[in-house]
Parts: sequence; C-alpha cells; structure tokens
Amino acid sequence: MDRKAHINFWYFAVAIIGIMLFQQAWIEGRQLETIPYSEFQQLLQDEKIAEITIADTNIRGKLKEVTADGHQYIYTVRVDPDFANDLAKYKVKFSGIIDSKLMSTLLSWLIPMALFFVVWMFLVRKMADKQGGGLLSIGKSKAKIFVEKDMKTTFDAVAGVDEAKEELKEIVAFLKNPKDYGRIGAHVPKGILLIGPPGTGKTMLARAVAGEASVPFFSINGSEFVEMFVGVGAARVRDLFEQAHKSSPCIIFIDELDALGRARGAGPLSGGHDEKEQTLNQLLSELDGFDPQQGIVLLAATNRPEILDPALLRAGRFDRQILVDRPDKVGRTAILNVHVKAIKMDADVVLEQIAALTTGFSGADLANLVNEAAILATRRDAASVTMDDFTRAIERIVAGLEKKNRLLNPHEREVVAYHETGHALVTLALPGTDKVHKVSIIPRGIGALGYNIQRPTEDRYLMTSVELENKMAGLLGGRAAEMVVFKELSTGAANDLDKATDIARNMVMRYGMDEILGQATYAEEPSPFLAGGGMPRIQPRSYSEKTAREIDEAVRTMVGRAFGRATAILKQNRQLLNETSEKLLQKETLTAAELPQPVWPVQGGEL
Repeated sequence: MDRKAHINFWYFAVAIIGIMLFQQAWIEGRQLETIPYSEFQQLLQDEKIAEITIADTNIRGKLKEVTADGHQYIYTVRVDPDFANDLAKYKVKFSGIIDSKLMSTLLSWLIPMALFFVVWMFLVRKMADKQGGGLLSIGKSKAKIFVEKDMKTTFDAVAGVDEAKEELKEIVAFLKNPKDYGRIGAHVPKGILLIGPPGTGKTMLARAVAGEASVPFFSINGSEFVEMFVGVGAARVRDLFEQAHKSSPCIIFIDELDALGRARGAGPLSGGHDEKEQTLNQLLSELDGFDPQQGIVLLAATNRPEILDPALLRAGRFDRQILVDRPDKVGRTAILNVHVKAIKMDADVVLEQIAALTTGFSGADLANLVNEAAILATRRDAASVTMDDFTRAIERIVAGLEKKNRLLNPHEREVVAYHETGHALVTLALPGTDKVHKVSIIPRGIGALGYNIQRPTEDRYLMTSVELENKMAGLLGGRAAEMVVFKELSTGAANDLDKATDIARNMVMRYGMDEILGQATYAEEPSPFLAGGGMPRIQPRSYSEKTAREIDEAVRTMVGRAFGRATAILKQNRQLLNETSEKLLQKETLTAAELPQPVWPVQGGEL
C-alpha cells in the first residue's frame, strides 16, 4: 500500500468514528430530558427512577420505563435538601440553577492579557515606526515603487538641461530595446550619476527617464538605508536589488547619494565596522554583481560629488557622470515657458527679459519665481500676472520681504538714501559692472535698510581684473558716499566690505592678479556645488608668514584703491549725488530710467 492510499484509509477511519460518536451523542441528546427538581423528587417517591448519578451541582438519572415522548434519561440541578423539603410541603414546582462563573473567570484572565497585548503592540509599533517598518520588515527596502502607469513625467516636462537629456536618451533607448541596442557588443552603463547644484532638476530627470522608458521606477533616498541597527542598511541594499531583479527592466534611483556613499575613513571616528561603511560596501558589491544586460539601470543624484568614495565612482560602477548645472539664459527661458503654462499671464510679459534678470537661478528658483508672481497678482485681485508682478517677485526673492513697518529717524533715512545712491552712481560710472535696475530705501530682509537691484543682462563666465576692481568700487560706493557727504562712517556697509574683501582675497590668492605675489595660487578651489552652504573647510596653510603678510597687504591695497576710486567718482558727481538722493528720499524707489548717468573720465581722472 502506497503512502497516499495509507493516508486516505486513516482519513476514512477517522470519519467513520466521528460519525458514530456524533450519532450516539445525538441519540442520547434526544432521550435526555431536563426536569425541575420538584418533579425529580416526585419521580423518586413514585419509584420510577432506575439509577442516578450525583454530581456537586446536578443529578443525572435513568427511568425504569421510557416516557410517552421517548425520554429515558433525566437531568436536573440540585437544590439544598432541607430547603427542598420545606418547598415540597407547599406543593410548589421548583428547580435549581447553576450560577456559572465561567465568564467572570475568563474575563479576569482575558482583560489583563488584552491590555498587556495592546500596550505591547503600541510600544512595538512606535519603535518600529521610528525604525521604518515592522520588526519583521526592518531589513526590507523602503524604496517607493512607481509602476508604468504612475510615471507621468517625460522629457517634455524637463527644460533647460538639453545636454543632460541627450545623454539620458541612450538609457531610454536601451530600456526599450536592450537586444537591438547591444547588437554590436555595447551595453548600457551600470550606473549614471547626476551631479549638480540643488534645485537643477536631477530628480525630475530621473523620473523622466522612467516615464519615457515606461518601466518600473524604484526611488529611495540615501539616508533611508542607514538605521541604528547594525546590518540593516546592507540588508536593505540587498532587498532593493532583489526587488529590481524581479521587476527588470527597471530603474533604481538613489537620491542624495552622498548620505550613503561618503568616502570611507573620512572622519576621525570612522572605522571598518561603521554601519555606513557596511552599507556602502554592500552597494559596491551589488554594483559589481548585476549584469547590465538584464535591463537594470542605477541612477543616482548628488550635489556633493567631492565627498563620494572613489571606489563608487570608478569605471564599472558609476560609469557615467552627467552634470546638471544651473541653466543659461536660453535654458531659463525654456524653463519659464514650462512653468507659466499653469498661470494666467498678461500679454505684456516678456519671458526673455525675466530670464535676463534671473542669472544664477536654478529650475526650482524659477518655479518659485512664477508662483510668487502669481501670488502677488492674486493678492491685488488681478485677472492675470503682469511683468510688474514678476519684477516684484524677483525683488522679493533676491532682496527679501519689504519691512514697511521698520521706521527710521530722518538722519538714518538720509544716510541710507546717500548710501544707496552712492552704490548706483559708482556702478553706472564704471564699465563692466552689472546693470542697476532699481534703487530703494525701503527696508527689506533681515538687516537691509535699503537695496540696489543689480542683475547682469547676460551670462558671464570670465571676468578680468579691471572688471573685478570696478565691482569692488561699486560695492564700496555706499561707504564712499557717506564719507563724502557726512564725513563719517556707519555700520551700514558691513556686508559691502565683506564682499569687497572676498573679491580682493580671491584676486590675490586664487587668480594670481597681484604683481608682487605673481602668478601663483595660495588657496584651494572651493566646491562649485556647495556654493556657500555647509560649514567652511579648514584649509592648511601652504605658504610662509612672510607670504601671509604680503597677501594681507595686497588685499588691503586693492580694497583701498577701490574705495579711493569710488570716492573720486562721487566727488566729481557731487551735484548728481545730492539731487538723486533727494529724489530717492521723496519717492523711496527709483527705477533704471530715473537714474542719471554720472561722468567719469577714462583717462586723466582715474586713481
């Protein structure tokens, strides 16, 4: 007899026994009758009971003869014999009842257990939420998975980064038809790293690749891999790639890769057993292990490429690095064209002019600019967004919010007016400086008592030493005006001095523009993507004390020369300085058309 037949036989035997037991219980149930205790006593007196079984609370008995309705067994609940005898005297029908304590007993056990279980589940879930999931899923990847129908972003929604789009179109072609793309032996890069400043559209580009290729998109942030438990990050990396293998072809996108891929051993407390290093090692292993022909593409984005581990950037892991930089004027115009589709725009708006005023803006900045302009138009109950709304939005972003309730005394107000006029006149007098668009003495931002809106009308990538010196003179024009008019200095030029000194120090230490120090650099090139963010790095000095003294003297000379030039310009145009300042005090804001053109001879008058 085989095993299957043996098992079927026992199933059959158990079923027969079960049926027999059920039949016997059913027959006994039909023959059993529950009667009152008084009737039981009467049956005893009539000698109709053949046998009984006595328990603590009940009595079971068998009748000598079957009753007319087919019952032979009786059941009754016991009553205290003395009390029963007393009741029998009055010929009362009485019966007992069992006071069941089962429910109270169960509740006395179940309620504390239930409360303990609820508290335990609450604490466990609280802890699990902090760790990113349940205890059983703590090593699971937390990547957000977007299937084909969820990805609405395409390359049409991404503007201003045409070079990066062209690079990524190859990835789309491979994901759509990997066999045809690799017909002569080529394969898609294993990893593509998008590098660029914040807000330039790196994440949107990655989503556009998935939307164009119509493949699943796994999106996760680099910081989501690392938890307090050792080994969790490595487990999540493994689980992420396992999910990707099951869904190939697909795209894995890791945003903020620097949180995961920081160079090993970079800190004083870093070691081989650090959790971040184990996570990074697992990622390196997965990048080495998967075959690009399977249709898995790894995209990552960072704005701090200088701190990434070199092993992560070598060929065979992140094969291709794509720069997603801030857009130029043409790119900014294209980005504005995308964002203005969502608003009602007036016919007088010229996007090329807005693009010219927003040099250095990223894609996110331009999106915020369009939204700010729409908010300003809504606030004044306008039917559409005008050019003036965009101009005021640029001022709001560049200079800060107007502080109309910040009241200045008359003397301070006059000092601010001459200060801002001095900036404007010196800038207008010198060639190669940014165009002055507006001058105002309305306080803005945190500490600005007035402001000059100076925006370049074209993108500049090189500046000469003369242009830098002119820029310093323009920055010091406000302080020079205070000195020419009031014969004293105020604290209002602190930010101007800081910027002018920074330009002079860069000219000496980085650009080699000092005759004495010569064609040499004395400072490292800062990261182009940090752009003032984060803590400054401590750079070791690679020059002597004598050279340091010469650097200080050269910086002081350059700043002093720029201040002298600004002072000379304002003295020569003293009449214009007074008239423009008076007009600014009256109107509080002057546009470029309302500003005069100062006189400054190119030869014979320069200091």
